[in-house]
Amino acid sequence: MSDIRSADAMLVRRDDPDDVVARLEEDIIFGRLAPGARLTEDALMSRYGTSRHFVRQALVDAERRGIVRREKNVGATVRFYSAEEVRQIYEVREMLTRQAALMIPLPAPQALIDALSTLQRQYCAKADVQDLRGIHEANDAFHLALFSACGNPYLVRSLQDYMNLTLPMRAKNLADREGLAQSRRQHELMIELLKGRDSWALAQLCVDHMQFSKSDYLARIAGEEER
Repeated sequence: MSDIRSADAMLVRRDDPDDVVARLEEDIIFGRLAPGARLTEDALMSRYGTSRHFVRQALVDAERRGIVRREKNVGATVRFYSAEEVRQIYEVREMLTRQAALMIPLPAPQALIDALSTLQRQYCAKADVQDLRGIHEANDAFHLALFSACGNPYLVRSLQDYMNLTLPMRAKNLADREGLAQSRRQHELMIELLKGRDSWALAQLCVDHMQFSKSDYLARIAGEEER
């Protein structure tokens, strides 16, 4: 396993110790800390310029979200998913996504089209200035608004759980130029499909939309295993 000190990201000091939770999450989900990287308290304290108390709280929060694993006699590491786990997680997410998309009444109400168009503009604005956290938040807001139109809040909640579970696998691609450009185009096409009546085309696009990040993560962990 690689150590946190070998990460490419520049060390950052913050005056606000509460910020360590957000900083740790960003470093993990945007790939600055590789799957399997060790997360020692001393290294994190130095990295974020904060206290041990806030580092421990950040690790607890990250473990709760499924992006950090803490084990006795091993310590904390960036959560590593095997190729088989990734495939199984995405199988469930794809089924939930397809069903939610098929349940959205078409043509969609203008209010939904307008809301998604506004979120898409926000997403593009964040992308233009490479605001990674802003891109991530706008992206998730877009998809939650889209899938909430299915009318089943329990299905949406399950989808949100799997969106969170796949966060370490998919968020890095929001910083990837090719992946980001593809995501923007597909969002625009989703909005256009909502104006028509082809539910199956919309559902398939929503499933296709997540394949780039899945393939990229599988390639990344294959590379880690080879090394």
